[in-house]
Amino acid sequence: MVTIRKHLLFLLLAGLILILFSCRKKDKIDTDPSLRLAFSADTVFFDTVFSTIGSVTQRLIVYNDNDSKLSIAQIRLAGGEASSYRINIDGNPSLAVSNVEIPGHDSIFIFVRVTIDPTSQNTPFVVADSILFSVNGNLQDVNLVSWGQNARFYKQASLQGNIIWDSILPFVIYGSVRIDTSSSLLIMPGSKLYFHKNSYLAVSYDASLKVYGNLEHPVRFQGDRLDPFYRDLPGQWTGILLESGSKDHEINYGIIKNGVFGILIDERRNHTDPMLKLDNTIIQNTTADAIFAYATSITSTNCVVVNCGGAALWVENGGTYDFRQLTIGNYWGSSVRVSPSLYIRNHSFDTTGGQSPGPLTNTFFGNTIIYGSDADEILLDEMEGVPFEIVFDHCLLRTQSPISDPQRYISCFANEDPLFVDPQLFDFRIDSLSPAIGKGIQMGVPFDIEGVERGTTPDLGAYQWVPFR
Repeated sequence: MVTIRKHLLFLLLAGLILILFSCRKKDKIDTDPSLRLAFSADTVFFDTVFSTIGSVTQRLIVYNDNDSKLSIAQIRLAGGEASSYRINIDGNPSLAVSNVEIPGHDSIFIFVRVTIDPTSQNTPFVVADSILFSVNGNLQDVNLVSWGQNARFYKQASLQGNIIWDSILPFVIYGSVRIDTSSSLLIMPGSKLYFHKNSYLAVSYDASLKVYGNLEHPVRFQGDRLDPFYRDLPGQWTGILLESGSKDHEINYGIIKNGVFGILIDERRNHTDPMLKLDNTIIQNTTADAIFAYATSITSTNCVVVNCGGAALWVENGGTYDFRQLTIGNYWGSSVRVSPSLYIRNHSFDTTGGQSPGPLTNTFFGNTIIYGSDADEILLDEMEGVPFEIVFDHCLLRTQSPISDPQRYISCFANEDPLFVDPQLFDFRIDSLSPAIGKGIQMGVPFDIEGVERGTTPDLGAYQWVPFR
């Protein structure tokens, strides 16, 4: 019995010695000059960053894949104080830190931001630096690379007179830009407008907005964060407000994306011409309605209105509307959507819940696709005794309501998947097997949104299918 106890005691002591020896080996800093650090990336890259505006924070992980502890003699920005970058090393913001220890098979985090100083350049430019690591007499580095871009900045600005914005530099908007009464803003092809959070463009009474993009150089409206995380993040800015009594708006080849809404257009007042001419324009990825129209008038050709948290088109209190070769596709997935893609009513509600009539006259949808992920994407809310004149002519509709009324539905068909190429990637061209191919008639829109000739038997929607595009 004593022999067994001695044997067990010997094994216990041996185990303790082995554990202590192992702990000491792990705690000991290894000075072998052949050892190296590993990194989560060899380059920390920032997409376009506007001058004077800070970037998002990027993360770099530094690994010690060795068995023993390593001591990094110094971690520093190569550019020092003059660098556009700033780093935070495991919670310590500094240009340089010394004697950073990493246990074996462990890691530390380094967080990186960049703020770019303005230059005289109009085109994007590269801003580079690196983080240097000194370990056991060796130097390792990780590159830091950013695309910088100068811009014109507006904060709570009021534009007076006849203003022209060109495409030489982008525009970055904080708060709002308002086109003042009796003024106009003309935006030239290729211009880019970037809006900070909660920012918007507003057009006052008797003022006008003219957006003259073209196929090769559309005019872009979107949020001011261009990092990959924000590329398809909705709700980054507010939207475009065409206020009551403003007039003669034109948007051709615009791209309006990632807002709370796209365009809010109020009643036209005392004007016979359409309040908005909207052509060859894409509105996508809004948390609320893409187009909200109140007792107004819109004419539109070749537009694509897709993936909205609200309606693609909400018409309130009537008005007059003409949409030709329109594609509406709503496959919103960022939250619960509670409204159909097309909502039209010839009335509104006052503060007490009472109905106020608003005649809907001469409203027309031709060669149009209205489709989405809900079983019914169309709601027509008619107040009796008030004009409700609406015609769907050669349209593909997603609806559970009957479309047998020949006065309202002319050569329409329902609930056949239009076979968009990839709605989740915002590609709403139609596939080769789409039922929308060849189902239209000539509507005075000879070319599609990409400049493809439609011929005598147009497809439905904004895109004409071609074998190779």
